[in-house]
Amino acid sequence: MTDPLLLPRVDQLTAASGAYLLDCATRVSAPDELAGTVAWLQSVLRPATGLPLREGDGDGAGISLDLDPALDDEGYRVEVRPAGVRITGGSAAGVFYGAQVLRQLLPPEVFRRSLVEGVEWSVPAVDIADSPRFGWRGMHLDVARHFMPTHDVMRLIDLMAAHRLNTLHWHLTEDQGWRIEIVKYPRLTTVGAWRESSQVGAGPEATQDGRPHGGFYTQADIREVVAYAAARHVTVVPEVDVPGHSMAAITAYPHLGVGAVEVGGLPVPEPRQIAVGTEWGIFEDVLNTEESTVDFYKDVLTEVMDLFPGTWIGVGGDECPKAQWEADPRTQELMRERGLADEEQLQAWFIGQLDEHVTAAGRRTFGWDEILEGHGHGHGHGHGGAEAGADAEVDGGGPRPMSPGATVASWRGMTGAVTAARLGYDVVACPDDQVYLDYRQSDSPDEPIPVSIVLGLEDVYAFEPVPAELTDEEARHVLGGQANVWTEHMDSPRTVDFLVFPRLCAVADVLWSDAPRDFAGFSARLDHHLLRLEASGVEYHRASGPLPWQTRPGVPGRPASREDRAAYIASVTANIA
Repeated sequence: MTDPLLLPRVDQLTAASGAYLLDCATRVSAPDELAGTVAWLQSVLRPATGLPLREGDGDGAGISLDLDPALDDEGYRVEVRPAGVRITGGSAAGVFYGAQVLRQLLPPEVFRRSLVEGVEWSVPAVDIADSPRFGWRGMHLDVARHFMPTHDVMRLIDLMAAHRLNTLHWHLTEDQGWRIEIVKYPRLTTVGAWRESSQVGAGPEATQDGRPHGGFYTQADIREVVAYAAARHVTVVPEVDVPGHSMAAITAYPHLGVGAVEVGGLPVPEPRQIAVGTEWGIFEDVLNTEESTVDFYKDVLTEVMDLFPGTWIGVGGDECPKAQWEADPRTQELMRERGLADEEQLQAWFIGQLDEHVTAAGRRTFGWDEILEGHGHGHGHGHGGAEAGADAEVDGGGPRPMSPGATVASWRGMTGAVTAARLGYDVVACPDDQVYLDYRQSDSPDEPIPVSIVLGLEDVYAFEPVPAELTDEEARHVLGGQANVWTEHMDSPRTVDFLVFPRLCAVADVLWSDAPRDFAGFSARLDHHLLRLEASGVEYHRASGPLPWQTRPGVPGRPASREDRAAYIASVTANIA
């Protein structure tokens, strides 16, 4: 093989003469600090090759792994010669990525899980030097609309790691289901993890399937997934979405809903009982903003932070209707007591309380770009942004700016990215018109449940996480990007495969490599990479369109034009622009 056709693209690759052949004598050697990488490499190479790949003595023969602190933290070098393979990384993560490249240098059959006969397990002689463009290379996974068992989540983590992605944004709560066990509040899962039915299709002609759906992760499950991801250098960022998208929590604990609290000792009606959502969309049932509700979610986040050791903790903040707050006398009273001018400031106050709790625990708040709203940014001292700190006040009173460590996921186009970076907040770019992988992949009538705009492979490959209008200093706040996977219309892991791949390959290429875009070159590398996906059992979307069993004839969708989508996004982001 003269061109290894690697994906993501590597920085520097120089072909050399010959090849290294794996055989029964091949040994794997590494210092003790890399024992986990050795174990992983053996686990992925042994099944298809049938080779023992025992640990060796580090004499330079076979496959040797080592650390070199002179390299970037996630950087690595791979040197392959007929005598052996040497992988060196700036950290264990760098070595792991080098080992992933070694796996891609082998024939695609190495991705199969049982013995493959008749294949020569040779690695072409090359020199590779590589490091990533961005530190946040991610995928968002919604398991609340449709639950995904742990083994399927871990399979996706393996696929992420194979593409050198390093962040899983795990969306765990929604109107349609609460998926994480909270010991202090067991009804969140005994009640909130189950719904009576699920919407089928999109738009006004959608129906219901009448089939109960649910599931949740015990805390033992969560720890298993987090540890599994960590062994593959993937950080899991949990999200508990508030104050909207909270019908499952309100169903479990009705006192969390609007109009559901005793006021001044006076009797009030029993809290209104709702049900876990069975439809997709945005709903008016939101959390109330009592101190007791804030305390409830602080308790939730305390347990979440105990389960997830990473830096970022997600609090959502997106798509929160204000109609209930506007109509509720108690909410209006609370706004007056807190000196809040409007419901946008009320939401900012609520998120701010949780931001303070997360920050006090030494973590960083992660939220959708709506968390920029209601703080008075762009007026008076609000322009101080992150540098102003939590003690800065906004002209006219109201909520304080978010903590300096707050990080914004810019999903409604790139307006949030520009605004946040200019205010001094870090940014993760995930604009819906570029990297929402639930959107339809073509305008073919065979596309199953076609949603929103067309996002073909070339559209996704054009994704640019850094807005052109930012200065170099502002651009440093862009940590990277992620693809977002929303599962309203993905009711099985097979459907997730179909909608995610190969578009996630394009996202991985963009987030790793800073080389000039070359879609023709990417397509050539992808053609070979699809053989790896096939060997891994991934039921990806083919360029020719869906296979017969990947279609959903008769199930309505909700297609939109780019013009209509752009107009909508412009209207909802006007107050943060």
